Amino acid sequence: MQLKNHHLQVRLAQSEADLRAAERLRYDVFVAELGGDGPLVDHEARFERDAFDPFYDHLILVDAEADERDMAHVVGVYRLLTSDRALETGKFYSEDEFDLSVLKGSGRRLLELGRSCVRRDHRGGLALQTIWRGLADYVLEREIDILFGVASLHGTDVDALALPLAHLHHAHLAPSDLRVRALEHVYQRMDLVPPEQIDRVAAMGAVPPLIKSYLRLGGFVGDGAFVDHAFNTTDVCLVMDTARISDEAKARYVSERAS
Repeated sequence: MQLKNHHLQVRLAQSEADLRAAERLRYDVFVAELGGDGPLVDHEARFERDAFDPFYDHLILVDAEADERDMAHVVGVYRLLTSDRALETGKFYSEDEFDLSVLKGSGRRLLELGRSCVRRDHRGGLALQTIWRGLADYVLEREIDILFGVASLHGTDVDALALPLAHLHHAHLAPSDLRVRALEHVYQRMDLVPPEQIDRVAAMGAVPPLIKSYLRLGGFVGDGAFVDHAFNTTDVCLVMDTARISDEAKARYVSERAS
């Protein structure tokens, strides 16, 4: 799988150089920019990694004009784990924060998405749309039924995030057959503001672009959030049923495969 959009290309990581460049980008975004940390983060070499990485496919957005030698060729990343591969890890990454039993018990083919980021100088352009088209082809090729994964709002001050969290809960809560729930011992309520008191424009303005992309495709959020102090984020679980995606929405992201 390789998609091209001018000088941007989407493909699965194929080499150690690709993986190291993906980990460097993750460090730049999640650690240097957003203040995150973790037990396997290499601050000296500037790599963000964890124990799940060897089991995942890494979908990368590559700038064909950049030099691989300085690890600048990877400008976008998505980490992907199918339910088949999850049998090797014993669990999904999201299960440290959310109860996924409603999805795992459905008998449908699952794909967990995570560690999604785009380099700062490529945001707001074609990058996110291009990598989403690559993701759409990955989903079609593997006949995935349900996509899900943790997505983050920056910061751990729940009061400061009350408006977007409440709007996500009231307007985009998943139906019962898709409604994952934050684990009880870390459960953070999202319905912090009554729906009639929410300024929807202001609330959506505070929602990160990645989450908005899921919502535009018909995605939902689970019940409750997780405050991740190590990563300096407040996490929600996004869920998307491919059978519920409209033809119009699919047309925006599904592209012809490059020869």
